[in-house]
Amino acid sequence: MKSDNIIIAVDGPAASGKGTLSRRLASFYGLAYLDTGSLYRGVGWVMLSRGLSPRDVEDAEATAKAFTLEQLDGADIRTPDVGRAASVVAALPEVRDALLEFQRSFAASPPNGLKGAVLDGRDIGTVVCPDATVKLFIDAAVEVRAERRWKELNERDSSVSYEQVLEDIKRRDKRDSTREAAPMKAAQDAHLIDTSMLDIDAAFTAVRREIDKALMKSAMEGQPTA
Repeated sequence: MKSDNIIIAVDGPAASGKGTLSRRLASFYGLAYLDTGSLYRGVGWVMLSRGLSPRDVEDAEATAKAFTLEQLDGADIRTPDVGRAASVVAALPEVRDALLEFQRSFAASPPNGLKGAVLDGRDIGTVVCPDATVKLFIDAAVEVRAERRWKELNERDSSVSYEQVLEDIKRRDKRDSTREAAPMKAAQDAHLIDTSMLDIDAAFTAVRREIDKALMKSAMEGQPTA
């Protein structure tokens, strides 16, 4: 996919900070934002709400093909159960194919006439938008990510333990990085940002530095030669 839009691809594992950074980047640069993980969470949530197994390929494919963002109105897609279901359906090639065009169309034609988009997920820089203006891979130590997610979940459910969240994230990491369809990995030309020791402001400064350099390079390459 080739586009004249500014496209920022942000990949990384769960609780690395990529979602928070992506939303902030979209606001700062005046770009549209798409949390592609919410698409898979949405498919997982719809299936669970209908009593369907996320491992059923035919049901998962049909749910993905019929999925719309409007289905998420009022849905709680941030629970551990939905997260696990999302990781399962995301490993299915049929589901990924069904949602791929949605993501590419969003990047090519952002809503409200905006000049580009920030997409975050697991395979944005490698599969969805391989020609993105700039690619980032946001990571952090698994223990740090587990603590972040545990604190987030604990605000709604104090019965969730850190150990549970740690094991869940480890399983998701393994499933996402070893799946046959579009495994999670950094694109060869992605800028790697480790947020283990960074707060959100420091991480935002680090990613902005890389983006600004990439935008300047892209602008210079686009200038006509004398």
